[in-house]
Amino acid sequence: MWLKIFFLLLYFFVLFVLARFFEAIVWYETGIFATQLVDPVTLSFKKLKTILECRGLGYSGLADKRDVSELVENSGELMQGELYSALKNKKEQTGSDSSTSFSGEMHFYELVEDTKDGIWLIQVVAQDRNPLLSSANWGKMVQKVSQFGIRTGTFNCSDDSRYCHKRGWMRSTLIMSVPQTYASKGKVVLKEYNGKRIETEHIFKWMTAHVASRIKTVRVSQQLMDDWYKGEKQSVKMFLFAKLLQPPAFFSALSIKFTGRIEFIFVDVHNWDNATCLDEIGVKQLPSYILKTPEGIYRYGNSTGEYISLHAMDMFLRSVQPEVNDLFVLSLVMVNLMAWMDLFITQGATIKRFVVLISTLGTYNSLLIISWLPILGFLQLPYLDNFYKYSFKLLRYADTTTIASWVRADWTFYSSHPALFLSTYLAHGLLIDYFEKKRRCSNEDQNANNLEWLSSLWDWYTSYLVHPIASFQNFPNESDWDDDDPNFLLERLAFPDLWLRPLVPIDYIKNLPTWKFKCTQSKDNVLRGQDIPPNKMLHILKDDSGSHQQEHHYRLESPHIDMRCLAGMKSKESCSCGEEQDNDWPCSMLHCTECVVCLETFETECLVMGLPCGHVFHQQCIVVWLTSGRHCCPVCRWPSYKKRPARQHYVCSPHEPE
Repeated sequence: MWLKIFFLLLYFFVLFVLARFFEAIVWYETGIFATQLVDPVTLSFKKLKTILECRGLGYSGLADKRDVSELVENSGELMQGELYSALKNKKEQTGSDSSTSFSGEMHFYELVEDTKDGIWLIQVVAQDRNPLLSSANWGKMVQKVSQFGIRTGTFNCSDDSRYCHKRGWMRSTLIMSVPQTYASKGKVVLKEYNGKRIETEHIFKWMTAHVASRIKTVRVSQQLMDDWYKGEKQSVKMFLFAKLLQPPAFFSALSIKFTGRIEFIFVDVHNWDNATCLDEIGVKQLPSYILKTPEGIYRYGNSTGEYISLHAMDMFLRSVQPEVNDLFVLSLVMVNLMAWMDLFITQGATIKRFVVLISTLGTYNSLLIISWLPILGFLQLPYLDNFYKYSFKLLRYADTTTIASWVRADWTFYSSHPALFLSTYLAHGLLIDYFEKKRRCSNEDQNANNLEWLSSLWDWYTSYLVHPIASFQNFPNESDWDDDDPNFLLERLAFPDLWLRPLVPIDYIKNLPTWKFKCTQSKDNVLRGQDIPPNKMLHILKDDSGSHQQEHHYRLESPHIDMRCLAGMKSKESCSCGEEQDNDWPCSMLHCTECVVCLETFETECLVMGLPCGHVFHQQCIVVWLTSGRHCCPVCRWPSYKKRPARQHYVCSPHEPE
């Protein structure tokens, strides 16, 4: 998890540096920055009309280029980045049509009347009548209004004539749906176009006039001072100071999009009666977009990426005053980007990578949705007003910094160039994959092919179906289980030895202790198991609170105890068999000199392996034994994937008691 977070933060840092590198290249080749101002007089008439269309200002009746450039200046300063984005969007919108065709009353109600947070333009085609706008003009209208977030659709009364009679749509017309109140998710009102001219410019002017009527317009200085200093429920306000008859369409569209969160106010200073009040509130130049918050005022347009357009201002206002849905979408994007890192971090077969990726995506998204449920319940508590207040205050302080403006500009840049974003993510992932291969060069599992990994996955899956407890039990490092472990007892009762033994994953074999056997004495001094009589006694020494030792005698009558291993059992305190203590021998393993699998004596420097029960065997012998499906000790039948409780110290008895 932390490794993925580190790689994701590293990727964001690479994107930030790459964006600065692109800006340096553009400056080196052209000598301009994206924030550099552009004089509208130097632009062509076609480019000026493109800028006005992107800002949502009508230019019908303005035949002179000087009047058009003046209208651009009165609506806001023009930057190189805004000019580039406007021309790029103009090319991309050519030939695009995203209009919705309504199938009936329920479809219309679900999308238009029940949405309540957007603007719709619907062309109603009466039964057995021609549409008001031709296909070509309707396509132009769709392209013109879609850039302001206005959705379009077509309702054919032939599909649902009863609903058209109910609404009174007896002739082909245009219907606009606008929220009726200023509250979030309020009711909507349907307005019908009654104009005689059906040109796209006149229809667009009719739409912008209705939308602009929802914005509070101030034309008197006293009213401005009252709205500026008056404390209302809406603590965040967006002011536009300009010499315009009505606010631009993008400004009006944002007022509907942020209904209930931000109050939009248009200040018409065309015939202003008092200029000193503007200096008093901090407005130094016109036009100005001022964001007023409880922390102070912020002039929009002075930082990187703050263009006079719908998408740029929408990104800025979302970061300043986000809603829960914005935070959820952001967390969803981050979680999925982090989950896709598993495709490059995981080493091994290709199918293994995608299986792990699908599992990670499902797990992360499920956990994200589950974690958001209590958060939503927590946010609805009535005693968190101070928490919201200080959280938004801290967020606004952070989002009005220069670094935040760079982040917003980079987000806009990479979202408009998805191919660049995906290619850099892929290159970053391949670099992660390369370094992970170098770091795990000693891992043998990374060279497994697809068939081998699928075979092991199938074995694990079938083992999980037959014996889920054993399938998920790997060799534990630490355990405090007692001899009467209830899980082990349930396993033995559910799966006795007379039954077929289930499949168990063999991954735990890599965790079993392995070391080299060292013998420091001659073979003549080795105590053989056959030298011990069958009735040989074993002394078990216990410490009773460190004060004295108690001696208990047990006869070797259990058929599971091997005589060869019992002959070599010693403790560090007593080695009565005459063999020197081996420092490499794990303290939890029983000392033996023979392997009961092959019945041969351990040779010096040979590899031996110990099981959780403490018995030791040749490494090769016990691996063959375990991989053949017998996942238990050959001596005591203890499960080889399960650690045994701590045992007592064993010593050989010097003589047999009577």
